[in-house]
Amino acid sequence: MSGEDAAVPNRPAPKVDPAELPRWLIEEDDDFFVFDKPGWLVCHPSKDGPWSSLVGAVREWKGLTTLHLVSRLDRETSGIILIAKHAAAASLSQTAMERRWVSKTYYAILKGELREPVQVDQALGPDETSKVIVKTAVRTGPGTSPAATFFEPALVRGGYTLARVSPHTGRKHQIRAHALWLGHPVIGDKLYGGDDSLYLEFVEHGWTDRLGQALELERQALHAARLDFRAPQFQRIFRAPLAPDMRAFVLSKMGVTESELAAVLAV
Repeated sequence: MSGEDAAVPNRPAPKVDPAELPRWLIEEDDDFFVFDKPGWLVCHPSKDGPWSSLVGAVREWKGLTTLHLVSRLDRETSGIILIAKHAAAASLSQTAMERRWVSKTYYAILKGELREPVQVDQALGPDETSKVIVKTAVRTGPGTSPAATFFEPALVRGGYTLARVSPHTGRKHQIRAHALWLGHPVIGDKLYGGDDSLYLEFVEHGWTDRLGQALELERQALHAARLDFRAPQFQRIFRAPLAPDMRAFVLSKMGVTESELAAVLAV
């Protein structure tokens, strides 16, 4: 059995370069830090020291002892991370999330051409057929939870789709599992982009030629682009530009022009 954050021999968790960290800061005020997290960096502090996670690095950089992670992303997912500086800000933002006064927008590069917007309303639960214990699947029966995700094609070209994705619930691996159910898995997704052998091979051996041929991108092409708070006392919109590796994929593999991509991302 394997967990998704298992150590990978040829892909150790990256350490944050103190010189790079300020460049990831999108916004800062008295209450929050807003960061654009790169893919592969974990959010939570780890046993590998403070500079091995975003929260640990921010603590070191700012000389703070306590921070509150309001939003989090899987290790490979890039994009917006909101960190509260104090308990009151954390409580306000967490309440907004619990009451669904927050909307999230992701960009995902999907395999295949998704021609029409689609709302996926399919319950998710542990994948009882998988060798990977953290894997989720669309299924029915005990242990499942309702899940809903809206997929909107933004660019469709060359056998791929750049989609705007809005999760209406917050289940584990929701976007990736629903994309697989649609028949349009996320490019680079080792867990939901093929059979279990891809993920297990990655954990055992790191990135291989077979993985490169099957997945096309070294990480899952999923980016948290927008966080929209519409709470009565907290109305803010945070944005993060499309990650460089996803941008390069869209321009090269999909044959999209810079102007076409800019027009899509401006929405």
